[in-house]
Amino acid sequence: MIHIESLAALRAVVRDAVASRQAVRFVPTMGALHDGHAALIRAARADGGLVLVSVFVNPTQFGPNEDFARYPRTPGADAALATKAGADALWAPLVEDVYPAGPSARLSAGALGAVWEGAFRPGHFDGVATVVAKLLVASGADVLYLGEKDYQQTVVVRRLIRDLLLTTEVRVVPTVREPDGLALSSRNRYLSADDRRAAAAISRGLRACAKLAADGERRADALLVHLQDVIGGEPRVTVQYAGIADPDTLEPVTLLNAPARALVAAYVGATRLIDNILLVPPTP
Repeated sequence: MIHIESLAALRAVVRDAVASRQAVRFVPTMGALHDGHAALIRAARADGGLVLVSVFVNPTQFGPNEDFARYPRTPGADAALATKAGADALWAPLVEDVYPAGPSARLSAGALGAVWEGAFRPGHFDGVATVVAKLLVASGADVLYLGEKDYQQTVVVRRLIRDLLLTTEVRVVPTVREPDGLALSSRNRYLSADDRRAAAAISRGLRACAKLAADGERRADALLVHLQDVIGGEPRVTVQYAGIADPDTLEPVTLLNAPARALVAAYVGATRLIDNILLVPPTP
């Protein structure tokens, strides 16, 4: 696997890929890689071409009281996992490469970035939109691989690509979960042993909500009560928000007449986790 730091080196690798008519398949990450990231890399590998993975802890998507400084950074383990999963190149840019004049130019994620996660993390999706645009321009990515766990992010990025008239294709890979259902996340390593056991209540609640919807309950308020009752059965977990949204517009849904997304953010102890699930009503 090629290790890339400078933009010049990245552009050289991309030029070689283009010259040999290989598609650039791009997996952007913030490092602390786990099996969820490996699934993205394997999906890219299966599609063929140049599999490029980036590791960059983006400062502009963290709020002033969030965990930027302590966000896990594991470069050695990241390189090993990326290599094993099938990456051809690992790009680890410096902050000054991505923001050469400091974080001045900034894109807006618009209304999609102001709801759900955006309502509790103001400016977060503006930072996501800004860095994704920069990474796509720098990498020349033909296909971008994102994880379904960060569902709102996938919607924001799809809209960003459309609005900027970019040609990059987005492929969303299903969430990878632990045997008890907990969605894999780099932040899971913050959890104590007791909190780790408690965190499984989030996915239990989502699965219970999806089953209730599949059994015919179409009222969003009833589905949300059930979801929160299941999660609330675990005293170590505190729901910050729970909602049911249109999968394309992220607007709240009151009646489930079509597939929708249940979205949850919750604190398990001091650790904030997010998750989601597709709700599919029965066919009339």
